[in-house]
Amino acid sequence: MARLVTPLTDPKCEAAKARETDYTLFDGQGLHLLVKKSGTKVWRFKYSRPDGRAGLATFGTYPALSLKAARNRRAEARELLAHGIDPIEHAKQSKLDAERARKSTFEAVAREWHSISARKWKPDHANTVLRRLETHLFPTLGARPIGELKTLDLLEPLRELEKRDILETASRLGQYTTSIMRLAVQQGHIESNPANDLHGAIITSKITHRPALPFERIPELLERLDGYKGRLLTRIAVHFCLLSFVRSSELRLARWPEIDLDRALWTIPGKRAAIEGVRFSTRGAKMGTPYLVPLSRQVVELMKKTQELTGRFDLVFPGDSHFWKPMSENTINAALRRMGYDTKTELCGHGFRAMACSALVESGLWTEDAVERQMGHEERNRVRGAYTHLARHLQERRLMVQWWADYLDTCRSCFVTPYEFAHPEQASENVSRLNQAVL
Repeated sequence: MARLVTPLTDPKCEAAKARETDYTLFDGQGLHLLVKKSGTKVWRFKYSRPDGRAGLATFGTYPALSLKAARNRRAEARELLAHGIDPIEHAKQSKLDAERARKSTFEAVAREWHSISARKWKPDHANTVLRRLETHLFPTLGARPIGELKTLDLLEPLRELEKRDILETASRLGQYTTSIMRLAVQQGHIESNPANDLHGAIITSKITHRPALPFERIPELLERLDGYKGRLLTRIAVHFCLLSFVRSSELRLARWPEIDLDRALWTIPGKRAAIEGVRFSTRGAKMGTPYLVPLSRQVVELMKKTQELTGRFDLVFPGDSHFWKPMSENTINAALRRMGYDTKTELCGHGFRAMACSALVESGLWTEDAVERQMGHEERNRVRGAYTHLARHLQERRLMVQWWADYLDTCRSCFVTPYEFAHPEQASENVSRLNQAVL
């Protein structure tokens, strides 16, 4: 016959004092309060597991867990037992489920995706991606379990950006979201990727190319450049940019040790030494690997003049105020505006790259691989790139930059098209044929 137990009361629980050894106060139906010799009081529940073994569950300490709360926990445990569920195993599983849910929120998976992807990104780009996630996606999606997210949920923050006409960022975030959800599939959080259906849902921004002058306006550009009345070093920088058609950061952050005038070669490192107080001063070649830039005779002569001005400094093109800081990223465009060009619609510094690339292609003289290498582009086909990454086409590119510099010099006196300059014999034949037709 089962022993009768007088249920506990709060006063009795409160009055229980520590003794030399642990002792127990019973409440009935397996619930009891263990009073330890240290004075700690612990609620425990003794029961028989579904497989017949003895079980002992700990609910918590008194008074943090009150008598009433402990009895509620007992009732929940007895209900689980009635359905053949072990309360201890159920608690363990619930804890695992909660931990899994915490790790499978959109933000948790997104941060894991970012940490994996950042290994192949430059730090600046990795920071930009994380900032976009934190600003635009995490406030809406971050805390939600990734398994609950549908296409419409993922579309919501992108639609907000679309309404504000921030289309480029919306497009980028759509790409990030697709990759994040793909990782969720790979890790078993979800069965299929709901972000695949984001494609085409957001209006894409119209691609606008950087403004560049048509070839027939090159004589005008050279005349305005020669007549530029601003800082001499700025005029040289614009001319250098036109002749070499390198990227702005590559030019502004150029250091004298990188330039070998005897070999007519500029080696842009993948990463440069940091300049205190200058953002992104460690930027080198855009692709993050050393990039060789052959220099034409005209550029070498220009660099010799520059050396007289800044050769005692580390930077080739320092700013006007501090020799240890590079010239402003707006310097080239500001100079073009002083020359009378609208840098949003007519010509900007980056437009020199488009002009040179178009002329090289139109000439028909150079291989596509050599032109792409001269522009500092990497092979997009990874398989092909694995076999061609050492092919620098340096000798062909030396001829190429010299041809471009000579073409510009020719246009000083009279304009010719790149193709006519590359094939003078054909141009002469065409002129003769036209003259005969007129006569």
